[in-house]
Amino acid sequence: MLYGTKSRKKAYTLWESDLVADKDVGKVKALQQIHAYLFGGLYDFAGKIRTKTIAKGNMLFCLTGHLHSYLKTVETMPETTFDEIVDKLDLIFKKRMKKCVDWSKINKKDYLDAMIASQLDSTRIRELLKQALTDRIDDREIFMKGIDYSYYYEQEE
Repeated sequence: MLYGTKSRKKAYTLWESDLVADKDVGKVKALQQIHAYLFGGLYDFAGKIRTKTIAKGNMLFCLTGHLHSYLKTVETMPETTFDEIVDKLDLIFKKRMKKCVDWSKINKKDYLDAMIASQLDSTRIRELLKQALTDRIDDREIFMKGIDYSYYYEQEE
């Protein structure tokens, strides 16, 4: 897929950029900046809050009618403990706990199953993330593996 190659290259350069200021981590603004950076020039909706409900397989993402209120809720959620961060966004691990996820330690099927289950119970996704935490937050290789794994998780089997 051409979009995967272009956005993956942009994701690699994201590591060297200072795109999202530390104060913006965990905010909708930061997510929009990252999305615009990765998918700008590929999609006209890059960096914008979506207006259509989407799904992947059996997993329905937040309904568009609830998205704005959900994003406001996410921004105000606490982010000081592991469980709070998992409930919010795992990117905050680095900011708050000086940890990051080594995605190469998480099996694809286990991850996808846990994500589907997390709509009702986040226990399994928490377990997977907790066992994959590392303190190698400034390690470029860990970041690049994370990008590669995110594309791997998205590929159809």
